[in-house]
Amino acid sequence: VNSRKHPLEIPPPSGKDWPKEDEENFFLLDPDRERDALPQPFRMIHKLVMQVFENAVEIIEKREMLREAQKRKVQPIKCFPTAEFQVTERANCLAVSGKYVFVGLSVGLAAFSRCDFQDVCAWDAAKTEICAIHASALGNECHVLLAVDEMGLAWLFCFHKESFLLIKTLNEVEDISQRSPCVEVVLSRGGDYAGILLQGNTKAWLEIYQLPKDSWLTEMEENAGDAEELACSERRSSSFQVGTFVLQELPVSAIQDDVKLDPPELLLTVRPPKPITGTSFKGPLDALKEVDDGGMLGLGYNHLIKDSQWELQEAIFCSTYQEYLEAEGVIKEEIPRYATFHFLLPSRILMGPEMEVEPDIPVGIGVHWDGNHNFCLYLLTPSLRDKAGSDLKPDVVWPCAAPIACSAVSSCSRYLALAGEDATITIWDKHLGYPLSVTAILEERFIRSIHFL
Repeated sequence: VNSRKHPLEIPPPSGKDWPKEDEENFFLLDPDRERDALPQPFRMIHKLVMQVFENAVEIIEKREMLREAQKRKVQPIKCFPTAEFQVTERANCLAVSGKYVFVGLSVGLAAFSRCDFQDVCAWDAAKTEICAIHASALGNECHVLLAVDEMGLAWLFCFHKESFLLIKTLNEVEDISQRSPCVEVVLSRGGDYAGILLQGNTKAWLEIYQLPKDSWLTEMEENAGDAEELACSERRSSSFQVGTFVLQELPVSAIQDDVKLDPPELLLTVRPPKPITGTSFKGPLDALKEVDDGGMLGLGYNHLIKDSQWELQEAIFCSTYQEYLEAEGVIKEEIPRYATFHFLLPSRILMGPEMEVEPDIPVGIGVHWDGNHNFCLYLLTPSLRDKAGSDLKPDVVWPCAAPIACSAVSSCSRYLALAGEDATITIWDKHLGYPLSVTAILEERFIRSIHFL
């Protein structure tokens, strides 16, 4: 029998199983500290790998966010060319009218068919480079073209039966030193009117021409009939001389070389407004005599401010804002040399109650010159008084708060958009004559062009 001499006791823990340090700090230990036991190069490599991984995750997240944002946007339709046509020279400009594409080349003009994209005909008689071209359909497969070459000459063409016919060079003069180059051309829809902007050495002006398209169409039809009769007579005469042969039609271009169409009529000559100077009137009664009626605004010439008052006002302005004028520089007012103009369809502003007009033929033009506050409207049927005068006066003047930078007219010609140099866009209802909206763009912005979509 084994009997205990001493009471049962719990033995103390051994030092091997429970180290004192681990027992005291067991709850503070970090599992990741196991890697710290690695040598220094391995710890540095591990940190670099983890940093690269985190950066890659951030880049992936940003790209995912951008991809989701792009999906929420409206994706534009990608258009690819369905056909192409080759030109022999360098193409500078093009215009589309009806089933033809007219291309201005480094030497002359070329016409291509939109059906088979083949070269129809070309014109290179003047050996000149065409820089701008406008085209409009007149009807009966007849088109009118207005082109500008590198020397500033404005060429007026008629395209009929796949042949070019030169009508006139609008600004050609005998003395080349007196020639004024053309810098802008506009052709009205339907080919009723054409406008060209000419620049001289010290001045600029706008010429508006009326195109006699009805007589052109009549002469072209008569010429086409004569060409067919001549071709038939050639066939009949040759049939008695040769037994078997292949008939070839007489080219229409050879017949049209002898055709002379009526030249366009110069309708208006619009010059830029002169700077406002001191009055020449002795009293208010003399100024009122120069005003036709009180129903419209003018250009500001009929005033009673004297030259001395202008000089005093300028001196006060310069002394008050001298520091700003020295920083920006003083710009002397000069006569403008560039204008933007549009052909306008009938509206209540441009036509009276007794005027009989067609809805699709322009009745006036709207013009604004660079650096000018006024948008001027001119009727295309000026009175005899205006024709006899040296300077044509506008029929309607729309003043703006800031100089007009650019303008646009809608396709229906009812809405007019004016953008000022103060980055403000005003939409006008031309039929009713009042503004529909005024939008201010961000500051320090200059609007260079504006379009209706």
